[in-house]
Amino acid sequence: MLKIEHIGIAVKELAASIPLFEKLLNSPCYKTETVESEKVITAFFKKGDSKIELLESVTPDGVIAKYIEKKGEGMHHIAFEVADIYAEMERLRNEGFVLLNEQPKNGADNKLVCFLHPKGTNGVLVELCQEKKNKLAAE
Repeated sequence: MLKIEHIGIAVKELAASIPLFEKLLNSPCYKTETVESEKVITAFFKKGDSKIELLESVTPDGVIAKYIEKKGEGMHHIAFEVADIYAEMERLRNEGFVLLNEQPKNGADNKLVCFLHPKGTNGVLVELCQEKKNKLAAE
């Protein structure tokens, strides 16, 4: 793993949360994006090398909506940037971690992503992400 890529925060409404985080971070939201595969709309903030991703569910039965219903708004996941998501998935699978998807999925911010089951990571949902480029962009 190369670095912490972003921290994901589940929110009920981006319309209320974006201005809050703009004030908190003293930085504008630089991007919003719908991620169909996860049924979310995301909003990104950057401070130095760190990024914060806010996630709002677009459906009442989406993963983020269910998370908020169970645990309330707050930290949802931590994402780590990896150089080769396929190799890292295989390494972690061999180490006994449970992957929530067998192949990388298209994620927000031009990334391929894979999540690890939080039961195997002390209750923290971990996301692996790799920038889509070169040979991976075609897949």
